[in-house]
Amino acid sequence: MKAKDIRELTEDELKKKLNDSKDELFKLRFQLATGQLDNPMKIKEVRRNIARMKTVIRQRELGIG
Repeated sequence: MKAKDIRELTEDELKKKLNDSKDELFKLRFQLATGQLDNPMKIKEVRRNIARMKTVIRQRELGIG
């Protein structure tokens, strides 16, 4: 998900997507630990999406963009 797309979301949508992404990351880590993960790059992608969402949330709190 691009930062531009994230900025277009409302606060509630953004928080819901953030929680969903955190759940997805937990499941991916569990799959990695049990040896069932097909694409390890998915973990990196999800982590970056979480960081982007947190950045947008923080920017809104500070009134920057």
